[in-house]
Amino acid sequence: MSSTAATTVMERCARLGAISEEPDRLTRRFASPAMQQANALVSAWMAEAGLAVRFDPIGNLIGRYEADQPDAKTLLLGSHLDTVRDAGRYDGPLGVLLALACVAELAAQGRRLPFAIEVLAFADEEGLRYHSTYLGSAALAGSFDRANLALADDQGITMAEAIRAFGGDPDQLEECRRDPGELLGYCEVHIEQGPLLEACDLPVGVVQAIAGQSRISVGFSGVAGHAGTVPMALRQDALCAAAEFVLAVEAHGRQIAGLVATVGQLQVAPSASNVIPGLTTLSLDVRHPVDQWRLAACAMLHELAQQIATARGCTLSWLPRQSTPAVPCTPQLTDLLAQAVQAQGYRLQEINSGAGHDAVALAGLTAVAMLFVRCQGGISHNPAESVTTEDVAVALATLSTFVGLLASEVAK
Repeated sequence: MSSTAATTVMERCARLGAISEEPDRLTRRFASPAMQQANALVSAWMAEAGLAVRFDPIGNLIGRYEADQPDAKTLLLGSHLDTVRDAGRYDGPLGVLLALACVAELAAQGRRLPFAIEVLAFADEEGLRYHSTYLGSAALAGSFDRANLALADDQGITMAEAIRAFGGDPDQLEECRRDPGELLGYCEVHIEQGPLLEACDLPVGVVQAIAGQSRISVGFSGVAGHAGTVPMALRQDALCAAAEFVLAVEAHGRQIAGLVATVGQLQVAPSASNVIPGLTTLSLDVRHPVDQWRLAACAMLHELAQQIATARGCTLSWLPRQSTPAVPCTPQLTDLLAQAVQAQGYRLQEINSGAGHDAVALAGLTAVAMLFVRCQGGISHNPAESVTTEDVAVALATLSTFVGLLASEVAK
């Protein structure tokens, strides 16, 4: 059953992958016509499986499968249907479609559980249109910032206007919030977006924590000068200061287990071939599953940046842009997910996620667990995203086993 269902999941991922705002690449932004098409297709699949389908005021698609008794709690399963620009077809949709396949198997067997299940297809996780992530899951968790409604996209359309055009209601977003007392938890299946499972030759792994993130804008201000007339010993070269710092970031990242530190953007001024750079600005991204280590790394890198600036006669600017705490997955659900993996005959591989997920927002509402699926080369946010039908079958069997184990626990 899982093999046939996995084939269906792969076929459906391909069909969703063809729904895009752009003809030559997969781009599906929040509240766009392409999202409406994707939602219509997935809602039809939900209805076909016997789920009761609805949309909430922000545009999250929700399919509900009732419990075997009234007033039962609800287990949430799912992921998101929006994409980055020039995306792959599995980041997000795979989790939605695996959740749907899991519930469809229950419905085909006529089997009801001591809890209801809702399959969630979140309207926005990537933040491509308004540069504000987790819009769908934040609304459901009750942490949506209403100030976001005034944000405008590159065409000047505000978020509030986009939600209305999408069929939602920006004035009723509080109705999206779920009562935590009615929930058992949230489990999300997602491609790994990294190479660990492939290196371990394992189809799935269990997430222990989602890393906290710090994003900082760093600037080195020196003195621009003529490239031919200023002696090397007398220069205050802002680019050399930045280059030294970039390598220090890499070195520090390699020293601390679990830490990743990245400089992804660099601007140089005046950016002329015959002028010594007088100003450089760069982005710093620091992540670790333990906030204490992340914050300590940021403090150390700040100190290193200041030392480099001082030694080169430059002035340092250090402007934190974002700080997101780490999210540990809930032990009870994570343990059941680990048992479900081992029940498929595979060794348990524990993983920390360096990327953010809807589970980050849901953790403020209820217990969370995550299962990662091996992806070729660890590639994501890229058309080259690739998973195998065999691994998807293992993920589906694991999710179904997890749901069964949870049902046994609840029934006790």
